[in-house]
Amino acid sequence: MEKSKTTHFGFETVAIEEKAGKVADVFHSVASNYDLMNDLMSFGIHRLWKCFAIRLCQLRPSQVVLDLAGGTGDLTAKISPIVGKQGRVYIADINKDMLSVGRSRLLDQGIVDNVEFVQADAEQLPFPENYFDRIIIGFGLRNVTNQKAALASMFHCLKPGGSLIVLEFSKPTSTAFQKIYDFYSFNLLPKIGKAIAKDEDSYRYLAESIRMHPDQDTLKSMMIEAGFENCDYHNLTQGVVALHRGYKY
Repeated sequence: MEKSKTTHFGFETVAIEEKAGKVADVFHSVASNYDLMNDLMSFGIHRLWKCFAIRLCQLRPSQVVLDLAGGTGDLTAKISPIVGKQGRVYIADINKDMLSVGRSRLLDQGIVDNVEFVQADAEQLPFPENYFDRIIIGFGLRNVTNQKAALASMFHCLKPGGSLIVLEFSKPTSTAFQKIYDFYSFNLLPKIGKAIAKDEDSYRYLAESIRMHPDQDTLKSMMIEAGFENCDYHNLTQGVVALHRGYKY
């Protein structure tokens, strides 16, 4: 019998076919408190990171945009008024609970006319070739089992002349800051998760998943391998987060 191939789930080694389910369980658990926990964990700075990402998207009216791993819809809420009534935003997520929260919140804000909700796997996106003007994925790539397959799928769906923005946790540029960040991530973050979301394990996974994610230069190389050109990245908050950008020509 062929031995099952493995991957990482945080610091745990699991069979490849098990990871998606384990990640789904995490986000089923945290969906209702996701935005509140983001504010608490980042001291609100995640809002600035996302505003910077939207600015680098260089969005225009009438464009068709994919907000991948769009979760609770905070990026879609920023994109929708920019592309306008003639444009379209597809908010896609593999997790139905996250999509449900996003749908409710966007409806509450009156953002419905140019938004589509799609439950989809980033590794096999159900969209035609050359379909999107822009693709943005915010804090979702590290949870994908096969990140190379996901990047290839995004490249397939992106129009020539379009760009991909990847906003993701990365590797701090300062050794001293890395030590502070590690202490916060592994000692304080799970306790905040336990107190607010009643879920310590999911936020321990969050810290571990960040450490297992490719660093800035590795992710840039992966994007180039997938076919993206003129790839670059911007370190934010001393590299705690990096914004990667690549183009399809």
